[in-house]
Amino acid sequence: LQLVESGGSLVQPGGSLRLSCKVSGTLFYEFAIGWFRQVPGKDRERIAAINSDGDYQDYANSVKGRFTISRDNAANTAWLQMDMLKPEDTGRYYCAASRWFSREDYDYDIWGPGTEVSVSS
Repeated sequence: LQLVESGGSLVQPGGSLRLSCKVSGTLFYEFAIGWFRQVPGKDRERIAAINSDGDYQDYANSVKGRFTISRDNAANTAWLQMDMLKPEDTGRYYCAASRWFSREDYDYDIWGPGTEVSVSS
């Protein structure tokens, strides 16, 4: 598998963005997908994860109620819809694939290059 994120941008507080994670290769439907955020000088932060079937999602408390993770296995794509964005949501966002559902970044062994999100007025 190869993963490529897109959709990052500069947005004002309160705004919305939709990040995409396009996956090439077969067997996408067998992998759980996670979204993570990295800010320079800080540990990588788990944002959200979705299981291989797409019927179970998990969110970090910091984004619960504002972000939505989804996937379409027929399209080999996962998304992260981000609403009510805050300045603290700024960072580089990565999608990653894991053979099993997990909240831990060390369980994800295939990563995309990331996309930058900046929330600022």
